[in-house]
Amino acid sequence: MIEGRLIRLRPVERGDLPAFVRWINDPEVTEFLKLEPPMSLEDEEAWFAHMLRSKDKVFSIDSKDGRLIGNICTVNLDWRNRRTEIGIMIGEKDLWSCGYGRDAILTLVGYLFEELNLNRVGLLTDSANTRALSCYERCGFHREGIYRDYRYKRGRYVDCVLMSMLRREWDERRARSGP
Repeated sequence: MIEGRLIRLRPVERGDLPAFVRWINDPEVTEFLKLEPPMSLEDEEAWFAHMLRSKDKVFSIDSKDGRLIGNICTVNLDWRNRRTEIGIMIGEKDLWSCGYGRDAILTLVGYLFEELNLNRVGLLTDSANTRALSCYERCGFHREGIYRDYRYKRGRYVDCVLMSMLRREWDERRARSGP
């Protein structure tokens, strides 16, 4: 378990899957995600089995009172170049804009830089996802560019913003703000 200020990151358990399916099938939750609903529990079971064998890691996000509120992942982990990408979903909409996503991101990024000694953490998000862009920037991510018409979602092409944070930027941030 990895402790944050507001959250705990823990391995995904089979019992988490019904909540994941509920979130994935909610168009508001998946508006800016790569996921394509509808998704069944059987689909999610197949994903879970694949995830257990993958080098990508998915963590469930629990609030400090033990409520499952979302998940966060690393994908495309590249040990040789010491980099990965992350993605996050806060599924419980009543907890949006309450700091849980930011704390989960900072907790995971801290683990990736300080425990796994990675040098770069990147991500992609829809250019229209202003709430996420603001959150990532407050966490210390920098915009690197735009992938134009990067993916097709709900009948139209959307641009995605490429963002990253480097280990030295994380270290500078930690030096300014303290542990």
